[in-house]
Amino acid sequence: MFSAVFFFLSSLENSVKLGFLLESGVMAAWKKVIRREDWEKKLNDVRIRKEDMNKLVMNFLVTEGYVDAAEKFRIESGAEQIDLATITDRMAVKKAVQCGNVEDAIEKVNDLNPEILDTNPQLFFHLQQQRLIELIRNGKVEEALEFAQEELAPWGEENQSFLAELERTVALLAFEDVSNCPVRDLLDISQRLKTANEVNAAILTSQSHEKDPKLPNLLKMLLWAQDQLDEKAAYPRINDLSTAMLEDPPI
Repeated sequence: MFSAVFFFLSSLENSVKLGFLLESGVMAAWKKVIRREDWEKKLNDVRIRKEDMNKLVMNFLVTEGYVDAAEKFRIESGAEQIDLATITDRMAVKKAVQCGNVEDAIEKVNDLNPEILDTNPQLFFHLQQQRLIELIRNGKVEEALEFAQEELAPWGEENQSFLAELERTVALLAFEDVSNCPVRDLLDISQRLKTANEVNAAILTSQSHEKDPKLPNLLKMLLWAQDQLDEKAAYPRINDLSTAMLEDPPI
């Protein structure tokens, strides 16, 4: 599958240089049909180091927090030693936010590295905003109002963006039936996930890791490259990323 990515990108570069011509010189207005055996030969000619593949997989496992899988893969592949404790601690923070235990998450972040929240006011505000959302979710109206006034209002006075987010959150209190509330999406689990992912990214950055795994972007690049090549040639393409099997084009 990854050989396909590199080959597709290489083909795109060549097609741009030739200006609407395929590598063979066929005009772009005509689709060239590439046989499976020829296509597979081109893919097999692309060489990718096993070490690079291992790093790509490990990057995904570490970034997404798959501790057990990362350790097993490290042993089987002979990859570099990784600090499993940092992954476990990071996932504990993420899980706390996902479960609505924001205060616990904040304590865990500060235990990991107090500078994360000290140097990232937007993240800290979003965590406090999530605390307010959880209070509203649990029907603690008076406590929610007090928390908004004492902890979040000062942030809104200094930052218009924060003020807009605070006003949007407090609007939840104006509706007895939140199903009719225009900002009911704040109570969706997706909002917790959004905040959890923001915290996760900040911790990764503080640990000098990339905040997003490379693999999903590589797969998106593969799909984009195939879409571009579809305009110029009929070739065996990958339609199911889960299997990465080549499928012959309709002729």
